[in-house]
Amino acid sequence: MRFTRTMAAAPVSATALAVALGLGGCISPPAQAPQTDRPTGPATDSFPTDADRLVPGERTELVTGLDSPWGLAFLPDGSALVSSRLSGDIVRVPAEGGDAEPVGDVPDVETSSEGGLLGLAASPDFETDRTVFAYVSSSPTNRVVALQVGEDFDSLTQERVLLDGIEPADRHHGGRLRIGPDGHLWIGTGDAFEPENAADDESLNGKILRIGLDGLIPEDNPFGTEVYSSGHRNVQGITFDPDGTVYASELGHRTWDEVNVLEAGADYGWPETEGIEGDTGEEPIFTIHPDEASPSGVAYAEGSLWMGALGGQRLWQLPVDGREAAGDPIAHYVGEYGRIRTVEAAPDGALWIVTSNTDEATWGGTAPRPGDDRILRIELAPPD
Repeated sequence: MRFTRTMAAAPVSATALAVALGLGGCISPPAQAPQTDRPTGPATDSFPTDADRLVPGERTELVTGLDSPWGLAFLPDGSALVSSRLSGDIVRVPAEGGDAEPVGDVPDVETSSEGGLLGLAASPDFETDRTVFAYVSSSPTNRVVALQVGEDFDSLTQERVLLDGIEPADRHHGGRLRIGPDGHLWIGTGDAFEPENAADDESLNGKILRIGLDGLIPEDNPFGTEVYSSGHRNVQGITFDPDGTVYASELGHRTWDEVNVLEAGADYGWPETEGIEGDTGEEPIFTIHPDEASPSGVAYAEGSLWMGALGGQRLWQLPVDGREAAGDPIAHYVGEYGRIRTVEAAPDGALWIVTSNTDEATWGGTAPRPGDDRILRIELAPPD
């Protein structure tokens, strides 16, 4: 199902684009091209100003020496499980940091340029059911599985497959998992490097999927299938604000990466439209050139989305107010930590960011720094 915009996006000037590309490490590119029907910056007095918007503050290095980390899921005690894309291992990182503790291996993981063991999400009832969900690249299809974690975090057993039928490929697996405030499991998939999959109603690829924690299809899914929204190229991040607004970060091709607000049954334009280039699908609330982003995980905290950038090697702060952008993108730590794969909001309100420099095969590879890969804890604080 395709949706046509009522108003085409305004063109981006060649001068503005050249400035954004040439000075990418020094300034933040525009959130999107100016449009008459949606503001690109603060539109009401309720939006925080630069003087009171929280920014990254004190940083603590929690763990080093991780191997190709990808997904991170917090547990009730504040510790986190972390997946390794290439090895298929899951480790546990204590809330206060320290050495990563091996938990176990996920079976039947098949690696490729971007595939392997990807996203994780812990059951809301983890204390009693010891269940964590994982997105696994495999054959003949990618799948989402439920894993049982041992009482002492010393074993890992696959209990069941919740969902399969996601087409594998060398690239564009998607792989992010998130349990929403509705209690359902949200799954971001990629188009498997076949753009037509994103617009194919019969394909699970290039979609946001939504299923129950038992693997069943929720009754209010828009098409009576696992599909919640379509027209995505390669979804890498999903997050929710306190009111339940759901956002997704998505890799574009060569022109615009996207952050979208998700609506049931909506189409987001790919492959006919990329970002603001084209007139089909829902418009993103933020677009950033891939040289400055190649976005990965995204988390909501304190009125902003916090999005990791792979090729762009930075942490993006994207101010939001519900369904609207509430300011221009702000870049932090440009080049300081290399590629950032995952961003999660910890139970104590801090951000945990996961670097991705030992995983050089994908987007914007960079030589590992001493101690890579690492997890950093970042407190959010008022600006000085």
